[in-house]
Amino acid sequence: MYSDFMVKSGVALATGHLLARHANSPRRGARGCAVISMALLFLASSAGAGEPARIHWGSVTQAQVKVDQTTPLTWGVYQAEKKGKPDKKLSHLVLVLIGHRYLLVDLKHKEVYEVPLTELHKEGDGFDTGDLAAASRALPTSDWTWRNVGPAELYRVTLDDYGRLLQLTLPHPYLIY
Repeated sequence: MYSDFMVKSGVALATGHLLARHANSPRRGARGCAVISMALLFLASSAGAGEPARIHWGSVTQAQVKVDQTTPLTWGVYQAEKKGKPDKKLSHLVLVLIGHRYLLVDLKHKEVYEVPLTELHKEGDGFDTGDLAAASRALPTSDWTWRNVGPAELYRVTLDDYGRLLQLTLPHPYLIY
């Protein structure tokens, strides 16, 4: 009787009024509790089975990139955005363009990932992507350093696949927000 309503409306399940209604009836008490628990399991499984989260990357105009103390001819720095502002939860991830190569730099976990061009979808001034941090695309790195340089943070890492020093200068997060 109530099972169609329960499956279609998660709000009624959250309030618990249907559980109380079925618990008062001796014949429908066990069946009602079973229906409610099945509906809760269905809603919980369908909530986690959604499409993967998309990340929008916006350009950071105050950033600088250097490879072995020289600025590449083509470069760009992008950080995750939410509604036009930097996403605080993903502020440790930086997408870097060097020539024709895109790298995902995880500043928190000190890891660098190769990003295939097929994963990037141009959206306005930035990009939309899925999760780019795949273990199969991790690059060997060494010599991670971080320095506070006034209004910016300076990160240095050696990319062991090319033997080059990558230097990122990013504005402080509190200056961006």
